Amino acid sequence: MESPSSSATRVTVRSSMMDSFRGCSLSGIRIDKEDLKKKLVMPTYIRFAMRDSIRLKDPTAGDSRLPGSHDLVAVPSEENGGEDAVAPEMPVVVFINPKSGGRHGPMLKERLQLLMGEEQVFDLLDVKPHEFVQYGLGCLEHLAEHGDKCAKECRQKIRVMVAGGDGTVGWVLGCLSVLQKQGREPVPPVGVIPLGTGNDLSRSFGWGGSFPFAWKSAIKKTLYRATTGPICRLDSWNILIQMPDGTVLEPPHSLKLAEECTLDEVGLEIQGQLAEKRTCYEGVFYNYFSIGMDAQVAYGFHHLRNEKPYLAQGPISNKLVYSGYSCTQGWFFTPCTSDPSLRGLRNILRIHVKKVNCSEWEQIPVPSSVRAIVALNLHNYGSGRNPWGNLKPDYLEKRGFVEAHADDGLLEIFGLKQGWHASFVMVELISAKHIAQAAAIRLEVRGGEWKNAYMQMDGEPWKQPMDEELSTLVEIKRVPYQSPMISGD
Repeated sequence: MESPSSSATRVTVRSSMMDSFRGCSLSGIRIDKEDLKKKLVMPTYIRFAMRDSIRLKDPTAGDSRLPGSHDLVAVPSEENGGEDAVAPEMPVVVFINPKSGGRHGPMLKERLQLLMGEEQVFDLLDVKPHEFVQYGLGCLEHLAEHGDKCAKECRQKIRVMVAGGDGTVGWVLGCLSVLQKQGREPVPPVGVIPLGTGNDLSRSFGWGGSFPFAWKSAIKKTLYRATTGPICRLDSWNILIQMPDGTVLEPPHSLKLAEECTLDEVGLEIQGQLAEKRTCYEGVFYNYFSIGMDAQVAYGFHHLRNEKPYLAQGPISNKLVYSGYSCTQGWFFTPCTSDPSLRGLRNILRIHVKKVNCSEWEQIPVPSSVRAIVALNLHNYGSGRNPWGNLKPDYLEKRGFVEAHADDGLLEIFGLKQGWHASFVMVELISAKHIAQAAAIRLEVRGGEWKNAYMQMDGEPWKQPMDEELSTLVEIKRVPYQSPMISGD
């Protein structure tokens, strides 16, 4: 065992089945449909104005929907019974990924539209999050600037629910973060309706680990929790990857080509050589980044699923196929061979970190037995497991660690040795191999005999080509602002 864990600490990981039953109850409260609508549905003219602005990609396109549109103010109308429009207590919009949740996605969309109206439910195949940010919220801001008090109040209070997996939630959070950069605050807080396979973000903020069995009744309670849940904070992490120019890379959706790439090289020695011309990619993750065997298994699984989609049509079948596939990749049984891809990461990897309250880079040795290294932001990883463990105070003090939280500005770095070790970690019989806690991370990857490394972040894996002499650098630093999240507890 790598470290002692506290049995007295609260248990943060629940089974998917228990999460499902939990999602069906709300302390015995009966949610009235009409009362719920009053809490979260915006006035018709505002919903139509936002819809027109998004469709026409023009934040001013909704002006014609205003009562007394020539004044650009909210005035009495038949729609509001002769009274000024009143903003709901806590307006909510929902993004839904219809490809998530197997057969439930389209049915859930229909149910949400009946409860909230079509204009407040966005199908991600039709409306992208950045379009909502630019044109939907832009419409509310435009109306507010011209004296519409109802639109101003809706913009101040609006909340966002995301029906999808961790990747979908991260996509929406990334698009909403633009508001902070543009000075368009407040940033709407985000809650989750878990439709993915792992749903670790959902678990971490109290929304459960799976779609409830009794989802028709549970959805009203979920929307009610969306209007009443307190706001928490979530760290996000920026990743920069600098590689020799000409490297052929098939990046995941979460990585984009960067025009400029400036790395923090003060006090750092590069073991290999740097190419004269370099290419950079950048992205953001919220849960984890990993390199090694776990990413290689995930990469192979994603390709298998794309080639044979009939093998994985829901969370349970995904997990079964994933488990079976991992047994074929040398993760559990390493044959007696000289194949360097089956050796530890120490052959290709150097790690430097900046520890808590420290501005200097420090090199951290890579344990010889480790074949996967994970930098984790949340308590939950791999469908609700807690590989870092609930550590006792004396062990934390001995190692110079602090108690881990999603908003502490630190990543927990741990290693997995091989499939058997990973399996015991995932069922929480032991903790993972603790390596460090870090406020920033720098990885130097150089191939030698290795041709490729495998990396992933928030469930999106990719194959990273390597050069024998030229180094690829990966730098991870915290984004200076945090994402607001709605707590479902």
